[in-house]
Amino acid sequence: MLELIEPATRKASLVLALGVVLAGAAVFSLLDWLVKERFTGDSGGGLLAAITIDGIPENLALGVALIGADPMSVAALSGSILLSNLPEAAGGARQMISNKRSKGQVFLLWTATALLLSIAAIVGNLALRGVSDDVLAYIRCFAGGAVVGSLATEVFPLAFKEDDYFAGVAAAIGVVLAFLLNSLGS
Repeated sequence: MLELIEPATRKASLVLALGVVLAGAAVFSLLDWLVKERFTGDSGGGLLAAITIDGIPENLALGVALIGADPMSVAALSGSILLSNLPEAAGGARQMISNKRSKGQVFLLWTATALLLSIAAIVGNLALRGVSDDVLAYIRCFAGGAVVGSLATEVFPLAFKEDDYFAGVAAAIGVVLAFLLNSLGS
């Protein structure tokens, strides 16, 4: 999340950038609510929505970052995205299977999501090549807002419910890893 929002605030209007962060969180929250209304709260659909809503703008930005980027920056950004999405994907898949969805159906759904997010990175690399830094900064801010929304509504409550005493330490480990990965790209 830090690697998405902080650089954008240096390239774009601070007020507008922070407004786009709020818009990303609001869009995620609205879509998460719609998914929960349709599938029920523990279906795993909320986590799937989190990964998709956060992942599309994030991977668009990743595709742009790949244009002329050095290998360490690409590795740091890719690693950060992978680490942030792995726990959500595992938790969402487990919830879907426990709600009587077949393993094949769950695997197909998560594979389709991964494919969609990969396509977003390719589209970002090809279609956003000439877009201004300000527009890219706003795309990253939207993704950052979606990350914040998904962490607050999906990841943290589930982590606390699963293992309340370790959740705080696990969140701190995630922040430390995100910071380390972000500093590799600097």
